[in-house]
Amino acid sequence: MQISQLLRHKGREIATIDAAESVRTALALLAEKGIGALVVSSDGRRIDGIVSERDVARGLHARGAGLLAEPVSSVMTAEVHTCPPEASVHDLARTMTDKRVRHVPVVVDGELVGIVSIGDVVKARLDELEEERRQLVDYIQTP
Repeated sequence: MQISQLLRHKGREIATIDAAESVRTALALLAEKGIGALVVSSDGRRIDGIVSERDVARGLHARGAGLLAEPVSSVMTAEVHTCPPEASVHDLARTMTDKRVRHVPVVVDGELVGIVSIGDVVKARLDELEEERRQLVDYIQTP
């Protein structure tokens, strides 16, 4: 399965935040949307970074509660791993594991078109495996 197929099922909604917004605002947006990461972007199309719950937790541990008033840019990850829609779910799963990332923005010609989480990848792989199992059972049971 390709990432483009996964995005068709999941949808292409992308939550973004400007790097100048506060970490507190980022946390509120993460909680409101029930997600684990926000793409940091000044225009909603270009990627400036990514900020995750994990980034905030590590920042709070290192710098304390004062971090909440600081800009998102102070905790975001600037080096963002991205993928094209043509990438396979299997290859993206390997990249996520190797690079230890849980959220990967999908990009076409340098523009943001979607985001995939590790949960999306796991669900897609489980769906693929279930379909393979069903086909094997059908094959075995067909006279």
